[in-house]
Amino acid sequence: MIRRKELDQDLEVLRTLLRQMGAHVVHALEEAVISLKTLDAVKAQQIVKDDAKLNAMEEEIMDIGSRLIVTQQPVAKDLRRILVAFKISSDLERMGDLALDVAKVTLRLQGQELIKPLIDIPQMADLVQVMIEESITSYLDENTDLAYKMAKDDDQVDQFYSRIITELYGYIASNPETLSQAMLLTLVARYIERIADHATNIGESTVYLVTGRRPDLNQ
Repeated sequence: MIRRKELDQDLEVLRTLLRQMGAHVVHALEEAVISLKTLDAVKAQQIVKDDAKLNAMEEEIMDIGSRLIVTQQPVAKDLRRILVAFKISSDLERMGDLALDVAKVTLRLQGQELIKPLIDIPQMADLVQVMIEESITSYLDENTDLAYKMAKDDDQVDQFYSRIITELYGYIASNPETLSQAMLLTLVARYIERIADHATNIGESTVYLVTGRRPDLNQ
């Protein structure tokens, strides 16, 4: 009974850390896009500094999970909970890196003016922030319906991405001098689209946790 209580307590710590990582990523993406819209270098630099916190949380999850596997020898769903925690923390850490990449574009654009007001990129980012929040909720609540919703949301993100790329290529064609900045903005759109893919991965991990089978929601 003591070992079961210790296991449950540590599993709850993993859940708490993943919740915190998710909140960190949502905030980082939101702030990164604001920094880009306003070309705010100070805000972008803060995102760069804060990235270490996310890495530290991932390392803590890996340490706790590894210790549980060695000392508790969990089986069945308890083992899946630990393996899923590893996978989700990895996805969240990668999301944080991609939000950081958006902030780095802000820093690269210092001294310039935006070639156009940003509309679609912030709207796409808003949708992706919801995806991150809902993917973490699906994991915490073991809600497979919400997990499968990630596939539909990801389709919407892909539509945003295609529209943004088409528009930016049009800018390049009519205004060749915008090439450098337009290409950076296409990278930003790609970074955000990749964050959505990782949120979809979390949905897959939720389904695996509940059912023992991992679907491919990115198809």
